[in-house]
Amino acid sequence: MATNPKPPGVYVTERSSGVRMIVGVGTSTPAFLGYTKLSDVPPPERPTPPFTVDQRIIPQPINGWQEFVDRYSIKELGDELAALLKKQKDGTLASGDLQKIQVLQRCFTLAEAVYGFFANGGTSCYVVGFLNPDAVVTDTGLGGDAEARTGLGGLETVPEVTMVAVPSLWDMTVAATDAAAPPPPVLPTGKVLIDKVLAHCTQLRNRLAVVDAPPGQLVEPLKTFVDDQLASPDSVDAEFTALYYPWVEVAGVDGVRRTVPPSGHLAGVWARTDSERGVFKAPANQNLRGVLSIPTLLTDDQNGALNDKGVNCLRVFPGRGLLVWGARTRSSSRDWKYLNVRRLVSFLSDSIRQSSTWAVFEPNDDRLWATLRHSVVSFLTDQWRQGALLGRTPDEAFYVICDRTNNLPETIDAGKVICDIGVAPVRPAEFVHFTITQIAGQPGQSS
Repeated sequence: MATNPKPPGVYVTERSSGVRMIVGVGTSTPAFLGYTKLSDVPPPERPTPPFTVDQRIIPQPINGWQEFVDRYSIKELGDELAALLKKQKDGTLASGDLQKIQVLQRCFTLAEAVYGFFANGGTSCYVVGFLNPDAVVTDTGLGGDAEARTGLGGLETVPEVTMVAVPSLWDMTVAATDAAAPPPPVLPTGKVLIDKVLAHCTQLRNRLAVVDAPPGQLVEPLKTFVDDQLASPDSVDAEFTALYYPWVEVAGVDGVRRTVPPSGHLAGVWARTDSERGVFKAPANQNLRGVLSIPTLLTDDQNGALNDKGVNCLRVFPGRGLLVWGARTRSSSRDWKYLNVRRLVSFLSDSIRQSSTWAVFEPNDDRLWATLRHSVVSFLTDQWRQGALLGRTPDEAFYVICDRTNNLPETIDAGKVICDIGVAPVRPAEFVHFTITQIAGQPGQSS
């Protein structure tokens, strides 16, 4: 007899199907590393108080522009800078004030990047602060300490980061001075810092570096810099490098017009493209928001020469405004030439890896292989339906092998499960060719 008798009716019991699903990881979260400082002006009371010194040097999640303004004392720093600029205009600057102006301007380089990210469609990011804007940052300082969670090392514990940008990188190559004009950057030192960022991205393999060209570079010097200073196109580091040129002029978050590196704005374009289309869509032919102008207008020939070197250009087109006109990595490899291919493969591998940890310590037999195979096939089929993979059918778009053909007795004895996966990513239509033929008019028919 039933211990819990129930009246007649319909009853539903939920049971797990045992199917393991793979969930796609996020692709739109950048990390920005740059100069910041505590303002000398005491902040007012507000719901989100500024970060302390200890908080600023470790990765901090930021979920909106106003949060960044409050947390990093942007209004107070702007008031300080405005007061100094007024003194400069009036000719009443004291000794050391020019260096203070340089220091504050360096802090706003990071702020402009974060603003550009949110203005172009970004939703959340991480910020890592460097608290001495007057000093040079060495590669060791930029690399930081993974245990102390500082610098690039601190980002190793933040798996959701998929882009790394250092808007202050060229400022980091030289100390601030008490001179009217900021000192020019040291290009070899910048190369060392860029290499540190690339090594971080290459090691983790789930994020790309958004690199800014040196400031004030013309096309020919930039070609020399790319050939002599950046990682070789044949290297693995080049796969994880996206270089953009030129810098952009903005209105300034504090109302002071300035020319800034475009990496923050580009990270926002990547995030916007991911949201509207998907990570498989090349983040190009997109408008750049929050930009007044660019100091260097490129011709088609100049653009073509830079494109061959893996430099993604920003162009102004009549009637269309300022557009991102490039979607390449620095790699010369056919497999990794395009940004969307590199990012898609990183997305697929990271999603499969994170969603398959349940398989660790499971019995290594046919049932485990079948479950893994089913999970991966379902996930890749969904990606194919969204347009991420090339092929008329799933069989043309990918393959998944996880059975006795690649899981041999010696592999099983070693405690390993092997799942071989091959995918055919879609590539951008970078060059669209039309052939136009003029058809001669047909002779009229006489009656």
